[in-house]
Amino acid sequence: MDFIDQLRLLSTRLLNTKDIIQTEEATKTAMVLPLLQILGYNPFDPLEVTPELIADVGTKKGEKVDYAIIKEGKPIIIFECKKSGAELNIGHASQLFRYFHVTSARFGVLTNGLSYKFFTDLEQPNKMDEKPFFEFNILDFKERDVEELKKFAKSSYDLEAILNTASDLKYTRAIQNKLS
Repeated sequence: MDFIDQLRLLSTRLLNTKDIIQTEEATKTAMVLPLLQILGYNPFDPLEVTPELIADVGTKKGEKVDYAIIKEGKPIIIFECKKSGAELNIGHASQLFRYFHVTSARFGVLTNGLSYKFFTDLEQPNKMDEKPFFEFNILDFKERDVEELKKFAKSSYDLEAILNTASDLKYTRAIQNKLS
């Protein structure tokens, strides 16, 4: 089964179960981890996907990133998860902003298991942008969305290629929003 078929299968399952998933932990288990597996990461290998990565910020100790994708011993993508159906606004991203600053990750993802908002630091180095450069909705995606998501897959992850695309996506979306 190829990448898009796996996403469609997960989408169908989530469409039928999203209303019974009531907690953040259930969201992580039933929604986020399956997507990480589709992307080729092993969520049961802490050297590859680390749950609750410690990301202490200043005097705040015990701060934890919900998940961190690890490559060569360093986080490359961090995930902040909210419960299924929760609104994903800038207020919910505040934890992700803090974590982004204290890890070596270049990408932060804010998700409620259905919607995934991808952030990076295009505007200022090591400071997460306030707006995502890419959004993926598991219940409503197009083929071009799948192609963008696929760039985050373990087998095709290329930091520079994603950063170049991120810049293009960000400004293209800004122009589209202005026109609409």
